[in-house]
Amino acid sequence: MIFTFILIDKPGTAELRQRVRPEHKAYLAAVADRIAFAGPFTHDDGTTMLGSLLAIDFPSRDAAHAWLAGEPFTQAGLYASTTVQAFVNLWPQKAGFPS
Repeated sequence: MIFTFILIDKPGTAELRQRVRPEHKAYLAAVADRIAFAGPFTHDDGTTMLGSLLAIDFPSRDAAHAWLAGEPFTQAGLYASTTVQAFVNLWPQKAGFPS
């Protein structure tokens, strides 16, 4: 089942996000074949980071939470809040995705 991760950064953590980003990307790469979509939330300027939205296939909610617990941004204390929700994709993506 796909689980979405709505992850909101703590204020003032831009430097922390940038510093830990290589580890975060490597951690994502380990599950790349199961990622439905992933990317940052930004302010309207399109560059200032607010958090992340991930949609990844896991066998269970427990597995999704275990993965999140080991995620480098989580380990570094970047997030002010985290939400994990089961997701059923009923609409083919068009906008915002490479063709």
